[in-house]
Amino acid sequence: RLVESGGGLVEPGGSLRLSCAASGLTFSAFNMKWFRQAPGKEREFVAQISNTGRNSDYAGSVKGRFTIVRDSSRAMVYLQMNNLQPEDTAVYYCSAGMSWNHLANDYWGQGTQVTVSS
Repeated sequence: RLVESGGGLVEPGGSLRLSCAASGLTFSAFNMKWFRQAPGKEREFVAQISNTGRNSDYAGSVKGRFTIVRDSSRAMVYLQMNNLQPEDTAVYYCSAGMSWNHLANDYWGQGTQVTVSS
């Protein structure tokens, strides 16, 4: 089970940190990922971090602004989002996958809403 939290309303240029709590799975075996889905759009990849935490990967639209980290001792993954812009408005989902492939995910969270607006 994956449970996201930390979403909310923020002004352009602001920051948020999303959290994802994992339970019922062997956390250290899974690559952890963040996706987002804006209204009327398809779900898109945002970032992922390897099961060891040594490797990460970002969508071009968020590179340099977002950072994904994991705390394996707590089975948590975080997405630090800085310099948020209105186009970042979306429901953000956490996922876990044995594969590094963005499209291969074994578990999904329910999502948390992020709204960037003045």
